[in-house]
Amino acid sequence: MSSRRAAHLHAPRRAAVLAAAALLGALSLSAVPQPASAAAKLDNPYVGAKPYVNPDWSARAAAEPGGSAVSDQPTFVWLDRIAAIRGTSEARGLKAHLDAAKAQGANLVQLVIYDLPGRDCAALASNGELGADDLDRYQSDYIDPIAAVLADPAYASLRIVNLIEPDSLPNLVTNAGGTAGSTPQCATMKANGNYEKGVGYALHKLGALPNAYNYVDAGHHGWLGWDSNLVPSAQEFKKAATTSGATVSDVTGFIVNTANYSPTREPYVKITDTVNGTTVRQSKWIDWNQYDDETTFAQGLRSALVAQGFDSGIGMLIDTSRNGWGGSARPTGPGPSTSVDAYVDGGRTDRRIHAGNWCNQSGAGLGERPATAPDTGIDAYVWAKPPGESDGASQPLDNDEGKGFDRMCDPTYAGNGRNGNNPTGALPDSPLAGHWFSAEFRQLLANAYPAVGGSGGGSDTQAPSAPTGLAVSATTADSVSLTWRASTDNTQVTGYDVYRAGIKAGSVTGASYTDTGLAAGTAYTYTVKARDAAGNVSAASAAVSATTKASGGGGGSTGLKAQYKNNDSSANDNQMRPGIQLVNSGSGAVDLSKVTVRYWFTGESASAGYQTWCDYAQPGCSTVRTAVTTLPVARTGADHTLDVTFTSGSLAAGASTGDLQLRLAKADWSNFDETDDYSRGTGTSYADAPKVTVYVNGTLAWGVEP
Repeated sequence: MSSRRAAHLHAPRRAAVLAAAALLGALSLSAVPQPASAAAKLDNPYVGAKPYVNPDWSARAAAEPGGSAVSDQPTFVWLDRIAAIRGTSEARGLKAHLDAAKAQGANLVQLVIYDLPGRDCAALASNGELGADDLDRYQSDYIDPIAAVLADPAYASLRIVNLIEPDSLPNLVTNAGGTAGSTPQCATMKANGNYEKGVGYALHKLGALPNAYNYVDAGHHGWLGWDSNLVPSAQEFKKAATTSGATVSDVTGFIVNTANYSPTREPYVKITDTVNGTTVRQSKWIDWNQYDDETTFAQGLRSALVAQGFDSGIGMLIDTSRNGWGGSARPTGPGPSTSVDAYVDGGRTDRRIHAGNWCNQSGAGLGERPATAPDTGIDAYVWAKPPGESDGASQPLDNDEGKGFDRMCDPTYAGNGRNGNNPTGALPDSPLAGHWFSAEFRQLLANAYPAVGGSGGGSDTQAPSAPTGLAVSATTADSVSLTWRASTDNTQVTGYDVYRAGIKAGSVTGASYTDTGLAAGTAYTYTVKARDAAGNVSAASAAVSATTKASGGGGGSTGLKAQYKNNDSSANDNQMRPGIQLVNSGSGAVDLSKVTVRYWFTGESASAGYQTWCDYAQPGCSTVRTAVTTLPVARTGADHTLDVTFTSGSLAAGASTGDLQLRLAKADWSNFDETDDYSRGTGTSYADAPKVTVYVNGTLAWGVEP
C-alpha cells in the first residue's frame, strides 16, 4: 500500500489478557441503569475540568530520573481487555480508578474503550482477546459491564471521556482490500461489519449516560489525509455512528493522532509552500497529502464530518503525548530551497524516517502538555497514550496476552508497503505492548518540546515580541472571537495565552481565539501574550474591548448572508470566476458601504501578484470594488482572500444584491489549483455559502472563517 493510505496508527495496550468469568457474573447486565443525577452535557467537557491523574502511570513516571516534572499530567486509562474492567494484579480496575478520581477532587476521567472483535486487523503487536466473530461477547461481557460501572450514581459528578476503539474504522477505509498494505484480517472485518456494529453499540450504550462524552478515533494525517481517504473516512464514521442503535448525537467529537507521533503543527513546512514553483506536496515525505500536521488535519476532517451530518459543534482532540520532536535534531527553520525534498526534509520537525512508522520511534519527545481549547475546533490536547508504555516488542516474546510480534517494532526490519519499504525507526529492546519501557520514557523526556521545566535547552532567555493587531473578529451573545498578528522569536513562538481582564482565559498555538461561555450584553477586555519553548513570555499586546450581543444570534444579527455559485467548471485554469450575491434576511436595511465579503483561496505562490475584475453586477460594477489580500498566516485552504466592497448603496430587508460575477488572475497568468480552496464549491446555482464570509464594520456577520 502506498504511504498515502497505509501509514498505520498503532495504539498502546496494558497488561495480560486474563480470564473474565468472575467479572461476567458480577457485572454483565442487559440494561444500563441511569445515574440518579448529573449535569446537562457540555459542548466541551474539558472546559472547567480537573482531569484525573492515573496514580499507576504517575508512580512509574516519577520513578524515572526527572520524571516527576511530568508525572502530574492526566493520561487516559486503557480498558484493553475484559479483565481490565475489574482490575488485575498489575493495575487497578475501573471502579478503583473512578474512586481514586473522586479522592483527588478530579471531575473528569479519560478512558480508552479498546477490545473490538478482531482488534487491530493490520498490526500484530496489538491484537486483542476477542475473535472476529465475538461481537456478542464484546457487547455483553465488555461494553455492558463498563456502562454499568459508569452508571453508578456515585460517579454522576464525574465527566467521563471515552476514546472509542483506536485503529478500527480507519483500517476499513485503507487496509481492507485492493492495496499493498491490505490484510485478510481487515477484509474479514469489513465483510462481517463487526467493527461498525461494535463501535455503534459502544456509542449507543455509553452515549446514553448523561455524564459520558464519546470521541471516536480518527487516525492521523499520515493515514487519512489524502483526498482519496478523507471523505470516505468521514462516511465510514457516519456509518458506524448510525449502526446498532447509535445516532450522531452519541458522538461528542473525534480524536486524531492516538498513540502516534505526527506533530501538532509543522512550523516551517506548510502545504501551501512552493519551492522554485513546485508545490511541496510533490515531495516524497508529503506525497501529495493535503496535510502535514495534526491541527490542520483535525480541522479539515472536522469540516468533512459536519458535511456528513455530524453536529456543527463537534470538537476534536489531539494526542500530543509523543509528538514533540525536540532535542538537538529539531530544525530551527525551513530547509534549503534547492528542491522540494531538501526543503521539506530539512524543515520538518517530524524526524521519523517515514510517516508510516508507528512503533517506539527513535528520537521522539513529549509534546504539548494537555490543554483545554488550544485552537479553533480543538476541544483539548490530551495524553491518550501514556508516555513510557511500549507500542510493541522488538523481538518475539512468549506471552499469555494475545500479543503477536510485529516487524514494525523491529529496528532491523527493512519495512513493508505501509511505510514505503523503509526502516522502521523503532527503538531496540522494547517490551510487549503496554508494558513499561524505561528507555523510551527517558528519551521522550529528554526530547520534549516544549522542553520540560521550561529550560528550553538552558540557553534561551529571549522573550518573543508582543502580539500586535489584536482585534475583535466577531461577537455573539455568549462569545467573543479575537485575531492578532503573529509574534516573532529568536527560536520559535510555540503558543499564545489570552487574558480576559488580566486572567488567563485560554491558550492557542495559532493567532486566533474564541472566548465562550460569556454573559450577554457585557463588556470584556482582552490582551494576548506569546510564549516560546523555553518558557519565555512576551509583554502583553495592546488591550481590546468587546461587548457581547444582548441576545442570541451573534454577529449574524444583521440578517446578511452570502450565496455562491461556481461560474468556472475548471479548477486548474488561469482564472477564478466566483459568483456571489448578498441576501438581507433581516428586518432592517443594511448600508452596503460598511460591508466586506471575503472569498478564501490559495494562491500557490507567495510572491504572485493579482489582478481582479467585476464582469457583471446587477447594481452596477461601478459600485463594486475587488482586491486580493495576502493573509499574514496561511490557514487551511487559504493564504489569500478576494475582498469585495461597495462604494455606496443600501440593501433593503428581504432584498438581494443580485448576481455579482467576479474574476481574478495572477499577474503572470499562471494556473490556479482551486481543488483545496476553502470557499470554492461546485454548485452552479446560488446557494447559502457559509465558507464565504461577510463583515459589517469589520465584525463577522455571516459565515465561518477557515
